[in-house]
Amino acid sequence: MSNGSNGEVQLENEYFRVTKWTIEPGGVIPMHRHDYEYVVVPMVTDRMHVANADGSEIVAELVTGQSYTRPGGGEHEVSNPYSEQDVVFVEVERLA
Repeated sequence: MSNGSNGEVQLENEYFRVTKWTIEPGGVIPMHRHDYEYVVVPMVTDRMHVANADGSEIVAELVTGQSYTRPGGGEHEVSNPYSEQDVVFVEVERLA
């Protein structure tokens, strides 16, 4: 993708959608809304920048294999401005 990010859906059924995300150095996943509760499984130890739709911003500290969850309804942009390596994580959305 021209924005320096790529999402590869690895599995999707009536209950879950699993997507592997890669954000290249300087890349961004554009503003998007999470309609479903989801779990993030970092594949790297690194940092990414999260800009929320409400104007707040955070630096998300990722640790390989240390999962975290977020509720549905969130809207944000995620970018990789800090690292010279790809930021990679798996997102598991609970569809039902």
